[in-house]
Amino acid sequence: MKIIPFYKNESQLIKKASSGNRDAQERLYKKHAPKMLSVCRQYIKDVHFAEDVMVQGFLKMFNNLDTFKFEGSFEGWLRRIMIRESISYLRKQQFVVYDDEVYEKNQSEEISQSTDLDTEHIQQLIDKLPQGYKMVFVLYTVEGYKHKEIAEMLSITESTSKTQLLKARKLLQDQLRQQNIIGYGNR
Repeated sequence: MKIIPFYKNESQLIKKASSGNRDAQERLYKKHAPKMLSVCRQYIKDVHFAEDVMVQGFLKMFNNLDTFKFEGSFEGWLRRIMIRESISYLRKQQFVVYDDEVYEKNQSEEISQSTDLDTEHIQQLIDKLPQGYKMVFVLYTVEGYKHKEIAEMLSITESTSKTQLLKARKLLQDQLRQQNIIGYGNR
């Protein structure tokens, strides 16, 4: 039995989905949902809320799919939607505080004493950062945005973005030192 694909490439799938084809929309969702949940999870600590934000991002994507111009990668376009939805969610929840001078260490959660830095462990360390630090850190380090772009996205100054990143790195280094993980984060 020969399996014949419904759509030969993603461009076809996107065009069908933008015309309202439910099968194509479902295929796009299933293809990109795991990665997009990871994107949302980088910003939002609780996986259930991250999943809600991801679903909202997909709704926004499907409503605006006809604006995708096929000039860049579809995944990159979708990723930007998810990042903006995550930031928007955090702003609505008023979890984001940008502080140029004072920060507190969030010691409410214990992290297992492990020297093996797996992805979940790293995410737990990042989750302990104050929300403002975390957003700037992820946007700069993981997503590759420049400080000017971050400042525009978050409605902060470029110097605040730089300060938040420096403080985030210092807090991460302190956490690593406390866990006796030597050599990580030192430059």
